Amino acid sequence: MEHYIEEYERWLKNADAETVRELEAIRGDEDEIKDRFYRQLEFGTAGLRGVLGAGTNRMNDYVVGQATQGLANQLIKTNGADAELSVVIAYDSRHKSDTFSRLAAQILAANGIKTYLFDELKPVPELSFSVGYLKTTAGIAVTASHNPAKYNGYKVYGADGAQLNPELASIVLEEIDKTDLFTGVKKMDFDEAVKKGLIVMIGEEVEEAYLDEVQKQCVNPELAKAKGNTLKFVYTPFHGAGNKPVRKILKRIGFDNVVVVKEQEMPDGDFPTVESPNPENKEGFTLAIGYAKDCGADLIIGTDPDSDRVGILVKNDKGEYVNFTGNQVGALLTEYILSSLKEKNAVPKDGYVVKTIVTTNIIKAIAAAYGIEMKEVLTGFKFIGEKIKESEETGVGTYLFGFEESYGYLKGTYARDKDAVVATMLIAEMALYYQENGTSIFEQMDNIYKKYGYYKEQVESVTLEGIEGLAKIKTIMDGLRANPPAVVAGKKVIAVRDYQTSVRTDKVTGETSEILLPKSNVIYLELEDDNNFIIRPSGTEPKIKLYCLLKGNTPEEAADLMEKVKVDIKNIVK
Repeated sequence: MEHYIEEYERWLKNADAETVRELEAIRGDEDEIKDRFYRQLEFGTAGLRGVLGAGTNRMNDYVVGQATQGLANQLIKTNGADAELSVVIAYDSRHKSDTFSRLAAQILAANGIKTYLFDELKPVPELSFSVGYLKTTAGIAVTASHNPAKYNGYKVYGADGAQLNPELASIVLEEIDKTDLFTGVKKMDFDEAVKKGLIVMIGEEVEEAYLDEVQKQCVNPELAKAKGNTLKFVYTPFHGAGNKPVRKILKRIGFDNVVVVKEQEMPDGDFPTVESPNPENKEGFTLAIGYAKDCGADLIIGTDPDSDRVGILVKNDKGEYVNFTGNQVGALLTEYILSSLKEKNAVPKDGYVVKTIVTTNIIKAIAAAYGIEMKEVLTGFKFIGEKIKESEETGVGTYLFGFEESYGYLKGTYARDKDAVVATMLIAEMALYYQENGTSIFEQMDNIYKKYGYYKEQVESVTLEGIEGLAKIKTIMDGLRANPPAVVAGKKVIAVRDYQTSVRTDKVTGETSEILLPKSNVIYLELEDDNNFIIRPSGTEPKIKLYCLLKGNTPEEAADLMEKVKVDIKNIVK
């Protein structure tokens, strides 16, 4: 009998009645059984993420329970049995997020670990802040970020407030593998755990402390206070956790003229008004555009369900609402923050900005113009968090701003994850600043391109699901390692960086050098004329991602390069 059939039968014998009914409904459907049971849902450095449902390859009480027991074991193993351990848990608006968070609290309590549980949905960055504020040993955020409604997830944070590092994640994974999800998970009654002080409910006090820190990141607070009510813009929380904290911080600093999309205001795990609650996609902003037209707003801001990512639409010179990419918003914010510091003669000599390797290289040019360093890290905001921690521990370097192309930004060191609350505040403030100077965000983007060059970026994702998909992704990456292309978009490949082997190979001289970043399954092709092309499997979804980081002397030249790259991509992933 195949392993997945054995596991299916084991669940039928041991699971609760509701789960058994769900599994009985797929009896005889071997493909569905195989997809649910051919593997365990992978626990990586970002934790778990998967489709809701019964099975080892799904998000459900048993898988979440096993992961939480694994985390409890890791905390005890790493810190010692006598250590005073604690965890803070937050959750978003997704289906079962509140259930999973309560379950995790009960399991941690049964293991003698004190748990702080938010009394309502909260943003991921607030969770990251809370780890440091409450001085807990770890944190959990129950969320699947911007994925479609059928998904949920479980992110684990370390004592520094950043997502768990690979070393600790590997220990959690070892402990998960040792834990039987039916018999190996301890659990305490919720009310009993509250009475014993092992579960503590938290709310407004922590949120207010978080918002105090966000407010400190204002670049021009006097301007916002004096003129904030002159900026009219539309905000949508996409049925998620951003609604309350975003509106609170905007009101605090002086933005009273915010129009909220009522149909997307309240939490709803079905996300009924959008195909996907992803602020990267213009589709989700259809309702918001209607609001903007009605009220005459030039700016629309949207935060995803766990409020760590933010997307914007701005009115262009033709009166149309166009969406800006994460790279563009990051470039705008970097220029705004640094130029404002320069106006006040306050650019720190040891200041630096951070970006991931797949993020626009215009940041290198902007940082150089203001005489500060640009640091580059692997994909994943935890690596930006590591740079902040490094500066705090060594006393060397002043962190100014960090971001990644996937719509995540952080100013300030109060958190170790991307924060759509602070980013929304800064975007509104930036829009006001340019409005007061007789221009707009749209015009400022063009000014940046004229100043630094026409950088154009695009991410192409190819979804490859199931067992066959995993094999296909491996074949593609193995093929690129063995035989990388010599030319992409008509530009010669001048160097190949293989982050898995930590080797950069100069294709002109043949010389090799060490890459001083952690190992990762990434191939980075350096092309002529400051063009770059990067390939990596997604860490959270069944996709291979291809990042095009291009530069032209004109917008037309950059666009032409992008079209050429798209043709080459078809050959790479065929």
